[in-house]
Amino acid sequence: MQKIFMILILLFGMASAWAAVNINTASIQQLQSLPYIGAVKAQAIVDYRNTHGSFHSTKDIMRVKGIGKATYEKLQNDISV
Repeated sequence: MQKIFMILILLFGMASAWAAVNINTASIQQLQSLPYIGAVKAQAIVDYRNTHGSFHSTKDIMRVKGIGKATYEKLQNDISV
Protein backbone atom coordinates (compact mmCIF):
# COMPACT_ATOMS: atom_id res chain seq x y z
CA MET A 1 0.00 0.00 0.00
CA GLN A 2 2.82 2.42 0.82
CA LYS A 3 4.47 1.74 -2.53
CA ILE A 4 1.27 2.60 -4.39
CA PHE A 5 0.89 5.78 -2.36
CA MET A 6 4.49 6.82 -3.10
CA ILE A 7 4.05 6.12 -6.82
CA LEU A 8 0.90 8.26 -6.89
CA ILE A 9 2.69 11.12 -5.15
CA LEU A 10 5.58 10.88 -7.60
CA LEU A 11 3.26 10.83 -10.61
CA PHE A 12 1.25 13.78 -9.29
CA GLY A 13 4.44 15.78 -8.77
CA MET A 14 5.65 15.00 -12.28
CA ALA A 15 2.29 15.98 -13.77
CA SER A 16 2.46 19.32 -11.97
CA ALA A 17 5.93 19.98 -13.38
CA TRP A 18 4.72 19.21 -16.90
CA ALA A 19 1.77 21.54 -16.51
CA ALA A 20 3.91 24.63 -15.81
CA VAL A 21 3.20 27.50 -18.20
CA ASN A 22 6.32 28.97 -19.78
CA ILE A 23 5.95 32.72 -19.30
CA ASN A 24 8.40 33.37 -22.14
CA THR A 25 6.39 31.57 -24.80
CA ALA A 26 2.81 31.33 -23.53
CA SER A 27 -0.03 32.91 -25.44
CA ILE A 28 -2.51 35.21 -23.74
CA GLN A 29 -4.94 32.29 -23.54
CA GLN A 30 -2.34 30.04 -21.92
CA LEU A 31 -1.42 32.75 -19.42
CA GLN A 32 -5.10 33.17 -18.54
CA SER A 33 -5.21 29.50 -17.56
CA LEU A 34 -3.04 30.42 -14.58
CA PRO A 35 -4.70 31.20 -11.26
CA TYR A 36 -5.06 34.95 -10.58
CA ILE A 37 -4.20 35.87 -14.18
CA GLY A 38 -7.03 37.38 -16.17
CA ALA A 39 -7.08 39.07 -19.55
CA VAL A 40 -5.51 42.33 -18.34
CA LYS A 41 -2.57 40.70 -16.53
CA ALA A 42 -2.02 38.21 -19.35
CA GLN A 43 -1.80 41.10 -21.82
CA ALA A 44 0.55 42.95 -19.45
CA ILE A 45 2.86 39.91 -19.35
CA VAL A 46 2.95 39.68 -23.15
CA ASP A 47 3.49 43.44 -23.47
CA TYR A 48 6.33 43.34 -20.94
CA ARG A 49 7.90 40.41 -22.77
CA ASN A 50 7.64 42.20 -26.12
CA THR A 51 9.19 45.38 -24.71
CA HIS A 52 11.89 43.94 -22.43
CA GLY A 53 12.61 40.50 -23.87
CA SER A 54 12.49 37.12 -22.20
CA PHE A 55 12.19 36.59 -18.48
CA HIS A 56 15.38 35.15 -17.01
CA SER A 57 13.70 33.63 -13.97
CA THR A 58 10.15 33.15 -12.81
CA LYS A 59 10.69 35.89 -10.21
CA ASP A 60 11.07 38.40 -13.05
CA ILE A 61 7.31 38.24 -13.53
CA MET A 62 7.08 40.57 -10.54
CA ARG A 63 8.42 43.31 -12.84
CA VAL A 64 5.10 43.25 -14.68
CA LYS A 65 2.72 45.94 -13.47
CA GLY A 66 -0.01 44.37 -11.36
CA ILE A 67 1.98 41.29 -10.36
CA GLY A 68 3.56 41.58 -6.94
CA LYS A 69 5.07 39.25 -4.43
CA ALA A 70 1.74 37.83 -3.25
CA THR A 71 0.64 36.95 -6.78
CA TYR A 72 4.07 35.52 -7.60
CA GLU A 73 3.95 33.28 -4.53
CA LYS A 74 0.62 31.89 -5.71
CA LEU A 75 1.95 31.34 -9.26
CA GLN A 76 5.49 30.17 -8.70
CA ASN A 77 4.69 26.46 -8.89
CA ASP A 78 2.62 26.89 -12.06
CA ILE A 79 5.09 28.88 -14.17
CA SER A 80 8.46 28.27 -15.78
CA VAL A 81 10.95 30.03 -18.06
